[in-house]
Amino acid sequence: MSKKDDFSAEIQTGYTFSGLSLVLGCAMLDAEAIPGLQIKVPLRTMNRHGLIAGATGTGKTKSLQVIAEQLAANGVPSMLMDIKGDLSGIAMPGTDHPKIVERSGKIGVSWHPSGASVEFLTLSGEKGARLRATVSEFGPVLFSRILGLNDTQGGVVAVVFKYCDDRQLPLLDLKDFKKVLQFLGNEGKAEIEAEYGQFSAATAATILRKVVELEQQGAELFFGELSFDVQDLCRIDENGRGMVSIVRLTDIQDRPKLFSTFMLQILAEIYASFPEEGDLEQPKLCIFIDEAHLVFQEATPALMQQLEAIIKLIRSKGVGIYFITQNPADIPESVLSQLGLKIQHALRAFTAKDRKAIKLAAENYPITRWYQTEDLLTNLGIGEAFVSALNEKGIPTPLAHTLMRAPESRMDILTPTEIDSILSRSALVRKYNQQVDRESAYEILTEKIQEVQQAQAGQEAEKPLARAGQKAEKSVIEQVINNPTTRQIGRTVARELTRGLLGVLGLGGSSTRKRKTGWF
Repeated sequence: MSKKDDFSAEIQTGYTFSGLSLVLGCAMLDAEAIPGLQIKVPLRTMNRHGLIAGATGTGKTKSLQVIAEQLAANGVPSMLMDIKGDLSGIAMPGTDHPKIVERSGKIGVSWHPSGASVEFLTLSGEKGARLRATVSEFGPVLFSRILGLNDTQGGVVAVVFKYCDDRQLPLLDLKDFKKVLQFLGNEGKAEIEAEYGQFSAATAATILRKVVELEQQGAELFFGELSFDVQDLCRIDENGRGMVSIVRLTDIQDRPKLFSTFMLQILAEIYASFPEEGDLEQPKLCIFIDEAHLVFQEATPALMQQLEAIIKLIRSKGVGIYFITQNPADIPESVLSQLGLKIQHALRAFTAKDRKAIKLAAENYPITRWYQTEDLLTNLGIGEAFVSALNEKGIPTPLAHTLMRAPESRMDILTPTEIDSILSRSALVRKYNQQVDRESAYEILTEKIQEVQQAQAGQEAEKPLARAGQKAEKSVIEQVINNPTTRQIGRTVARELTRGLLGVLGLGGSSTRKRKTGWF
């Protein structure tokens, strides 16, 4: 048996599955594509998470597009993070080209231009259905972790949440949280100390600064109502195809904390609300996180623990998570070890650090006798990748140098008119883009503070009147006392009283004696 036949037999055995599968491309050996030797991924293992990595311009975004298209065709909805804007093209049919036809022929698939059913979402100023969540939905632990607080500061946040829960004060947005914290440090200080104990002004100030930092990255657009229902990510269109929800993030690259906040919240909400499913024939939802390093570079150690726990456990909810980044080193090892599908496009070695990163990347893949993985990683062509997946029993498939298939949708951005047309038909835009600002902690406490201030103002206004009344009363008495007639009457009364008293004591005598004594 020739080398090619031996290789083909191994790949054929490793990539043959009994259930539905997604075709990624065809295998290559010695830089030549072997027609019809398809590289596939079982649909039922798509909840085992994955990685798509590669240097800029090597085709990783197109690989993501191919997977999302095939998931949609099999009735699996997905959510895509579109940071560069080019993923929106999945909504429109692609354009026929001889190279695409040639590539599809080698792979053994037919190519039919088609677009997916798309919903545009946004958590910034981009057009789309607005993604929001309330502060209360985060809870004190997750909210503290997002702010990067220590245990003492996190304890104060827990007190704020508890205080609001006990008094039915809705914590909807960041201004609600700030108002409560300020109130408890001033007007409500005695109340909070009596019930929950003291916290220092310095601690409260630190927390406020962290909230302001989050606000500076545009978080006030994300926190509030109407809260996004994650079940809306699992919609199927009228033709039985999975909806592709695209989160438009082209204006958020310089605000990584907002992006990581959103990602953690959405994953936590999915994990909390989706029921346990076990191993399904196909996933309920797949999430593709482009520029994944933005999620991890802003994550505190506590946040990383939360993220790792969710990734490990969310599989049983029927949800697959896929990270797209330039280098596998961007993904923490604890997360990388959980990823079943790995698609590695070319890496570039411009520095000694790059060469070390390539060597580490090569060690992430199964050992193979067919390739010098470390050397080939820098020589992969555009639209080529190393692929390793999990078979239906959870065993890694052989590493395959793969000629990736081309997307059937547009490999470019949409025009503003096309985006507006999609939004005009969107049920989610009508549902989530209405303005909702019901009475919450901010309004309730502001009213309470105003009532206290008005009462204090009333008390202060009464004090001058009371003093004026006392002064007026004193003035009348002084006038009576200082009147000459009053003084004369007073002397007469005093003289008569004295005479009477002396008479009683037997000290009274003749008038002559009285005059001599000089008493009066």
